[in-house]
Amino acid sequence: MIESILGGLLGGLFRLAPEVLKWLDRKDERSHELAMLDKEMAFAQIRAEQAMHTVDAQVDMAQFDAIGKALDGQARMAVAAGKFVAGISALVRPLVTYWVVGLWSGVKIASMVLVYQTNGSWSEMLLRNWGPDDNAILSLILVFWFVGRAIDKR
Repeated sequence: MIESILGGLLGGLFRLAPEVLKWLDRKDERSHELAMLDKEMAFAQIRAEQAMHTVDAQVDMAQFDAIGKALDGQARMAVAAGKFVAGISALVRPLVTYWVVGLWSGVKIASMVLVYQTNGSWSEMLLRNWGPDDNAILSLILVFWFVGRAIDKR
């Protein structure tokens, strides 16, 4: 009788063993598939970033082409209009720069005259009359006319 019970238990265990092994194998398969899916997602993300960089580069190139075409068109139009119009066109930027520098200098001179008329402190006026905005304006003008033009010529 013990033999038949023992035989039945062993038979049941041997019957369950393949099912347990299949269950463990499926669990490993699922974790492997999940890991592969994560790697595929990471690869797709890298590929999408690369495609975005490619599109950005194409947009930049298109913008440079558009600027080049606009400058060519402007040059052709200036030549077609004659030397007088080309000369006026070439003077626009310098005249605007002179105008801005003139207005800026006028404001600074007016504040100096005001200090002189009110017998104010010259040292305080000089310290307050020049600020970060003045530095920015002067730097912008100097970089445009001296540094930017030197780089453009190269």
